[in-house]
Amino acid sequence: MRRIFVCSLALLLSQTAARGEEAWPQKRAVTMIVPFAPGGASDFVARIIGPPLSSELKQTVVVDNRGGASGNIGLDAAAHAAADGYTIFLGNVGTTAINPSVFAGQLKVNPQVDFVAVSRVVDVADVLVVNSQVPVSNVKDLVDYAKARKGQLNFGSPGAGSQNRLETEMFMKLAGIDLLHVPYKGGAGPAVTDLIGGQTQVMFTTLPSAIQFVKAGRLKALGVTLAGRVADLPDVPTMSEAGYPSMVTASWQGIFVPKGTPAAIVSRLYTAVQKVMALEDVQKRLAAGGAVVSTSKSPEDFSAYLKAETDRWGTLVKERQITAN
Repeated sequence: MRRIFVCSLALLLSQTAARGEEAWPQKRAVTMIVPFAPGGASDFVARIIGPPLSSELKQTVVVDNRGGASGNIGLDAAAHAAADGYTIFLGNVGTTAINPSVFAGQLKVNPQVDFVAVSRVVDVADVLVVNSQVPVSNVKDLVDYAKARKGQLNFGSPGAGSQNRLETEMFMKLAGIDLLHVPYKGGAGPAVTDLIGGQTQVMFTTLPSAIQFVKAGRLKALGVTLAGRVADLPDVPTMSEAGYPSMVTASWQGIFVPKGTPAAIVSRLYTAVQKVMALEDVQKRLAAGGAVVSTSKSPEDFSAYLKAETDRWGTLVKERQITAN
């Protein structure tokens, strides 16, 4: 009799848990924390995928911009949210893979420990651009030009610990050149503005930040960082084609949830994200802004990718002695 009772209780509990998991999300909006202000690449991605994700989950997905401190404010808020599936985090390479090294000893969050990685969603191409008056037409020309003017050329970045700064440091290391760093506040906009104006001569920046100026002839694009060429700039070679095969990078973004989120919710969210990112309209709208859909094979695959990226950028940060200041 006791055995029958125990088995019946176990069955009842499992059915109750299953009903609760199947009900997610129910009668409550899902908040997507974006760790940057409106108008940037992360917000752009969130606003495109939010509505179809709402349709797939049959519940409203609300975008919550928590900008500041290089994305660390939003990172902290998402990590400490309830692990119930009602808070998801749109993290990017900077907040989850670079900041742990750049802000070593300052962060209260370890992305590899305090989050469950669900899936990467997009790769945003970065592009090596120069002021239109710099007399170069390709990456080799730029390297030769910089070597002949050691320490005389300036490169801008949207922050001392930003991915674009790290990409330039990587390029300098591989090419054996020396450029002077000029960090800017307020994102890529001010840095690109000064590049156009001639206050700096070269920089890596996200494709959406530079594409209109390249097409208008106000900047020259020399190389893109993705593994393949981008549709908007078909004549611009990849950095790999230009002789730098290890410079395949992207301003990738992905979906995370707080540690402890039930596995069934993670699985359902992963499936929903895959369906949304496969939509033709979503892919076209993202591509118009320079973002290429790139999803993970599984949450475990994304977790492994996050570790590899954290190790990769962490090594460069240490080698080049990069800090957030």
